[in-house]
Amino acid sequence: MNVHEYQAKALFREYGVPVPDGELATTPAEAAAAARSLGTGLVVVKAQVHAGGRGKGGGVKLANSPAEAEKAASEILGMTLHTPQTPPEGKIVRKVYIEAGSAIARELYLAILLDRAAEKFAIVASTEGGMEIEVVAAETPDKILTVLVDPNEGLQDFQARRLAFGLGLEAKQIGDFVSFVRGLYRLYLEKDCTQVEINPLVVTEDGKLFALDGKLNFDDNALFRHPEIAALRDAEEEDPRERAAAEIGLSYVGLDGNIGCMVNGAGLAMATLDMISHCGGSPANFLDAGGGVQEEQVKAAFKLILQDEQVKAILVNIFGGIVRCDLIAEGVVAAANELDVRVPVVVRLQGTNASEGRKILQESGLALIPAETLAEAGDKVVAAVGSA
Repeated sequence: MNVHEYQAKALFREYGVPVPDGELATTPAEAAAAARSLGTGLVVVKAQVHAGGRGKGGGVKLANSPAEAEKAASEILGMTLHTPQTPPEGKIVRKVYIEAGSAIARELYLAILLDRAAEKFAIVASTEGGMEIEVVAAETPDKILTVLVDPNEGLQDFQARRLAFGLGLEAKQIGDFVSFVRGLYRLYLEKDCTQVEINPLVVTEDGKLFALDGKLNFDDNALFRHPEIAALRDAEEEDPRERAAAEIGLSYVGLDGNIGCMVNGAGLAMATLDMISHCGGSPANFLDAGGGVQEEQVKAAFKLILQDEQVKAILVNIFGGIVRCDLIAEGVVAAANELDVRVPVVVRLQGTNASEGRKILQESGLALIPAETLAEAGDKVVAAVGSA
């Protein structure tokens, strides 16, 4: 789960991580009032959407007075913001954050995430703040600093100081940086984050450290422990299909291809996507219906897949371990009849009652395309898209 910048900064404050003063606004008048309340002269008007690169898309503007803040907010609110991190259709801006301006001397980068290969937490820093970290990693990897923190030992001060030295901070700033990193690390652990990112972390002209931007991702599986975090969810920022899938126990991620996929099991779903690509096709989604998928979930899965107008064929790939293939077959037939499915559907059933399931499909009178192996299913669904 993601949150907005203003929400991330509220959590930063709670954990002692310095951020500039700021207020949320949903109308131009509120933006003017916020700028007046901050009383700093220069303010920054920032679009609040779940995407980076907002400045490049016109979603961040400077204002030197409440009147200018009101004008900037009127230009940003309601706009469809396009950045490298938004979907092709962009994101509509519904709120802005009015933040006190900062006299910036340096821009740095800082993040905490999980290094699965090392089985440790990685604290990543760079002198190239304000840039996309992927670009820095590709073009100047020597400018990325990393320390690995053993979860059993916790963050040690010397590790934070090592980063501070690598960033070229002055002696008087090193202690502040250690406290800064400790606050972020405590937030990361206590709130079950999957990523904490500050880009940029700025050093002001008077030598202070501020999180000028903030991005927090949380582990969905841990939200039951954090109702206060779950309450921060902005449903309007999420893919409506992914939200609808989560409400009925399905895992769905929209992709940009034209072959819809319904699979039970995350590993099998990933293998299915790989096979489609290997056969020359392009998957339209990742959809894990779960090990105990039932007929109603099959119908719901078909509805989700068919909401994507780009879908030209569907591949159903089911391994009957816990679930019975004959029940899945009944669900596929019911969904195809009820939803009047007009795209080719390739069905591969293996496992418990697979032969009974195939018989149900065969006797349904529907133009369902059977497949025995995953490779055969991939070939057939790609061919079906071509014929469609």
